[in-house]
Amino acid sequence: MANLSKIKREKMLEYLENLKEQNNDDENIRAITEIENALNEKKYGLVWEEHSEKVDEELIHNIPIFVEEEKRKITAKKNEAYNFLLEGDNLHSLKLLEKTHKGKIDVIYIDPPYNTGKEFVYNDDLIVTSDSYRHSKWLSFMYSRLKIARELLDAKGAIFLSIDDNEFSQLKMLCDEIFDENNNVANFCVIRAEGGGMAKQVIKGHDYCLVYAKDIFSFSPLAKEKDIRGKIVEKDKIKYWIQEDWLRKEFGKYGNCHYEEVLQYKGEKVKKEIDDGLQNGEYVLIPKSNGMNIVGKLRRLDQDSSKFYSILKHLNKNGINELKELKVEFDYPKPSSLIKELVSGATFFLDRKEATVLDFFAGSGTTGHAVMQLNKEDGGNRKYILCTNNENNICKEVTYQRLKNIQEELPHNLKYYKTDFIPKFSYDEESISDKMMKHIRELIELEYAIELDSKKYIILDDEDKLDEIISKIENDGKLFVRSGIFLSRSNQRMLEEKGVSIIEIPEYYFRDELKEVGEL
Repeated sequence: MANLSKIKREKMLEYLENLKEQNNDDENIRAITEIENALNEKKYGLVWEEHSEKVDEELIHNIPIFVEEEKRKITAKKNEAYNFLLEGDNLHSLKLLEKTHKGKIDVIYIDPPYNTGKEFVYNDDLIVTSDSYRHSKWLSFMYSRLKIARELLDAKGAIFLSIDDNEFSQLKMLCDEIFDENNNVANFCVIRAEGGGMAKQVIKGHDYCLVYAKDIFSFSPLAKEKDIRGKIVEKDKIKYWIQEDWLRKEFGKYGNCHYEEVLQYKGEKVKKEIDDGLQNGEYVLIPKSNGMNIVGKLRRLDQDSSKFYSILKHLNKNGINELKELKVEFDYPKPSSLIKELVSGATFFLDRKEATVLDFFAGSGTTGHAVMQLNKEDGGNRKYILCTNNENNICKEVTYQRLKNIQEELPHNLKYYKTDFIPKFSYDEESISDKMMKHIRELIELEYAIELDSKKYIILDDEDKLDEIISKIENDGKLFVRSGIFLSRSNQRMLEEKGVSIIEIPEYYFRDELKEVGEL
């Protein structure tokens, strides 16, 4: 069948070529080229009127930084990792996280504004339903943040996005574009009210939760073993799940599949017999009753995962009751049970219990609460990073207060950062590099989930202090060394004897900014 749109477009482009020949002065050529570019733009997918944001425009002349509010620091467990609450516009926080956590976030959960006409503020204005560009403004807002979110995800990571009818279809198409529609794991219905409520002309009591993997073939499925076709085998008292459907898709085989084909596809060694030894990620053949074989992939099991269905039931009233008990007020909080179930499923396998969970629409702090509850239940060491603005003092009086109030039940370490700026160009004599070095501390602490305490974790930014620092740094510590400072072999040997890791402060923290202002 003919592509009528393509035929029409090609005719118009041919006509423009003729115009170029007849009107070949620079001004006409530029105008015709712009029309050609418009004709050649994306022809399928989500298209909207792009809008600029004040918070993005601020970055033209300023470099975002974090500043710690030390009075809000909570140290409940010495020698354990820190969690982080980041106050400020989440776009600025995400751009800084891109420096410290690119490819390092395991799970992202967000509950963004639903654009109902009552809660979405864009450039200081409430976007109402009568705004003819309300969807375009919302999409512009979400696009810039989700693009960074994808860069933050680990190769095995996933993002969960809560939404309702107002922007469900738009968000689905936007995520298909950013994360690739093939990486869409699921679209859950989440029951939020008993019996439903009136919405337009129907009874409706559910929202949605979209799930996207960074890479569908690396992501662990959200289900118990019995809900996926395959079987459990045991070797040396360790249980392994041989997963069928996952690799059937990857190899595109629905019948006999031979080791030679697996080797050719992956270029790695595959055992022919399970008794030869089991390893995570190893490919085996699973015999079927009809005499055919299916390729399977081994995964080590540590515990039962949460069971997932297309419908999840987590009532809004449960979230409201949780906050009442914590003496915190917030409209429409998500119940921690929902986020706990999602995070549990995404961090099911053994190597995921050390996961880092990010929520950049933190609201009342439910995600932080859920992560700590889950750690208590299964002995995990997951960490959270929460981002929220402080509109109506939400960050200080709601998010932080909740995380503080759960400390008796769920003690954990927390640092509180605020976003601020350094002007890219000023008349100060102090260099931009020196100004930024004053805020390297926050980025190092964020990346390594530690506190630079001048004991176990120390920054070396003055070569004259090297001997003093070597003598006082504690065993198994970390020494962060400023670029340009060189340690002698004897210095390195003394640190190695104490088990101290030597880490050069990475240039990627502010390399691009220093290039822009001509200091690199």
